[in-house]
Amino acid sequence: MNFPVNYASVIERINAIDPIQYGKTRNFIDGAVTYLSPYLSRGIITLPQVRDSVLQKGYKPFQIEKFLQELAWREFFQRVWFAKGHELLKDLKQPQQDIAHEQMISAVAHAQTGIDGIDEQIRRLLETGYMHNHVRMYVAGITCNIGKAYWLQPSRWMYYHLLDGDIASNTCSWQWVAGSFSSKKYIANQENINRYLKTNQQQTFLDHSYETIFDQPIPESLKETNELNLTTTLPSTNADLRIDPSKDICVYTSYWLNPQWRSTEDCNRILLLEPLHFEQFPVSEKVMQFILDAAIANINGLQIFVGSFEELQQQIAPQQKVYFIDHPLHRHFKGWADTYPWMFPNVTGSFGSFFSFWKKAERYLK
Repeated sequence: MNFPVNYASVIERINAIDPIQYGKTRNFIDGAVTYLSPYLSRGIITLPQVRDSVLQKGYKPFQIEKFLQELAWREFFQRVWFAKGHELLKDLKQPQQDIAHEQMISAVAHAQTGIDGIDEQIRRLLETGYMHNHVRMYVAGITCNIGKAYWLQPSRWMYYHLLDGDIASNTCSWQWVAGSFSSKKYIANQENINRYLKTNQQQTFLDHSYETIFDQPIPESLKETNELNLTTTLPSTNADLRIDPSKDICVYTSYWLNPQWRSTEDCNRILLLEPLHFEQFPVSEKVMQFILDAAIANINGLQIFVGSFEELQQQIAPQQKVYFIDHPLHRHFKGWADTYPWMFPNVTGSFGSFFSFWKKAERYLK
């Protein structure tokens, strides 16, 4: 799967959405998914923008409820992040049960689980930076609920490789599968995987009924573990940074690369890459290159600064205003925070489940 970075191509992808087919086929590996997730995660486009584009085609909300719900799942996870902050990185509802270790399973990291369809999709993730959402659940289920790994390190591994890596969506999804953010653990058996990945494999450690699939020891292929060693390669210099003191500052980050944001204003536009953030949440070279390419392609006059916000602040004159988007990663920024572009801005508060959130949200679609 190819992910062009220029904004016009992203808009074409939005315009090509078939929400009816999406609702019918999204769980299949060849289903009519949108391939918009990298652009949503990086803030190149927004959830309300996608929602409005589809509804403007004349669909009624009830006709495309599955599509709108999938957008709303992303918003729900963001709401959890806004409410919980770094507590997101701990078990959200209850401790994960039946844990054997807190490391990464080597066979998952190297696409050697023995489940052919899964291994193929892991290889594609490593090659392209993309994995189908249904497959992510399969991988997490195998890792946490058959291999009995604690969810945190495996979730960091997946985030590292995803072009659409989003701390909220990735973390909450892994916790949902592992049972620390849901009422039960999730697993798919081999029959389910064969159906949705179009494979025909049998006699694997997943070839069980759902009544008996957990009644087995850790399979031999999933026993070997390893410590993660994930690092981020950042651009190396700020030597060319030139800030015009007569203009205000618009600060972009790897989570906010929206070319429409304050686009009519004459300002210094700076992509801030904070080393401490990428130490805590490392990404691959492929992911970093996607971030840089998308930023440079779409934001006119953009400059890149590698360092902390405080270090950037030292280069800003007192009379200059600093604008940024409200976000959990930006809470230490100083200046003027623009409101996060919520799909359901009138739905506020903390929600323990998606459907408690959706129950309040859907009324604003009617």
